[in-house]
Formats: sequence, C-alpha cells, structure tokens
Amino acid sequence: MSNKVRASDLRTKPEAELQKQLGELKTELANLRLFRVTRGAASKLRKIRVLRKSIARVYTVMNQSAKLRQREAYRTKRYVPKDLRPRKTRAIRRRLSKKERSIHSEKMLHKMRSYPARDYAVMA
Repeated sequence: MSNKVRASDLRTKPEAELQKQLGELKTELANLRLFRVTRGAASKLRKIRVLRKSIARVYTVMNQSAKLRQREAYRTKRYVPKDLRPRKTRAIRRRLSKKERSIHSEKMLHKMRSYPARDYAVMA
C-alpha cells in the first residue's frame, strides 16, 4: 500500500473489501508512527500523510455508499429523514407548496367569481 488510493477504484469494491483495506491502512499507519518514534528515515515518514488521506478516502466512499443505500430505501416512503431531504435554503423550505398556494377560502372564491381579472386591449 505504498501509493495513494483512488476513490474511483474504491467505489467498485464491496463493503467487506473496503473494511479489510481500511484495516490494512490503519495497521500500516500505526507501524509508520512507531517508526517515527524510533527516528526512522525521512522517506518513510512522508508516507504518513498519504496514508492518512487514503484512510479518509476509504471512510468517505463508505459513508457515501451508505447514504446512497438510505436514499434508495426511503425513495418510496412518505416521510424521509432530515439528512436525506434536499438542503436548499431556509426560506425555500418554509415556502408553501404549489398545492397549498392554490387553496382558496369560500369568500375568496366568491370574490374571484364576482370580479374576474380584466383583459385590456393595448393600442400599438
């Protein structure tokens, strides 16, 4: 595991294989940290950063795939957890839906029928 891990390669692997690779990366990182304490060579110490970033990539791919599975599970459900809902902005989330906007009271319906919107012919 000397060179860095690519996220595109990780996405093709199953969950069990990702867990196994994560374990290998962590043990290698622990060995390098031990090596650092015992005054190891500088070339090996540069690998610590690469390993840390590789571990982060594995975790990221695992979390993204888990979230994707959750989205699939809740696709047909009526209520969706807040972390799976679209973020957008606070104002947009609080805005009335199209259906809610179209609902009118009896009084408003009577007004709309009695005084329809006027059409004006504009001379050009």
